[in-house]
Amino acid sequence: MNGMLWLADVRKRYADSKAQCDRAIAQVPFEQWTHQLGPESNSIATIMLHLSGNMLSRWTDFLTTDGEKPNRDRDGEFDNPKSLTKEQILARWEEGWACLFAALDGLTEADLDRTITIRTKPMLASAAVSRQLQHYGVHTGQIVLLAKHLVGGAKWQTLSVARGASKAFNEAMARGEDPTATHS
Repeated sequence: MNGMLWLADVRKRYADSKAQCDRAIAQVPFEQWTHQLGPESNSIATIMLHLSGNMLSRWTDFLTTDGEKPNRDRDGEFDNPKSLTKEQILARWEEGWACLFAALDGLTEADLDRTITIRTKPMLASAAVSRQLQHYGVHTGQIVLLAKHLVGGAKWQTLSVARGASKAFNEAMARGEDPTATHS
């Protein structure tokens, strides 16, 4: 596959993950963003801050500096974020994603074969892009799960094909209709 086609597909996967999280988070009252299911669990806000911190570290100067920046406070990303406002959490969330998308948009096909480092470990830039896609997929899935749990089944607005609606969805697709561009 052409490297730029692959990169465009990967970028879409990142964008779809962010959009899904944004739709899930929007359903949760802010007062519940810091709710933990247990003492060792992360809240929605904590995961958002961890992802942002990771993105800013990994994607700032992606090709030229180690992906684990010396100014990153990874452990601090998991501290209780109850002192932060909704606006502060969302600003950091958006800052992380903007950094990621700017880095991806600046890559060329030749860059994908360059060697970069993360925590002093050398790897191909393409492998690092895939590695982060997998890492973010784990955490975005956690956010969606937590959001659905906190909102509750009756109030939850599905982010995918609703239960019991697969047949109608597939029939619409077969007719050439696009019931929604966000379902997978």
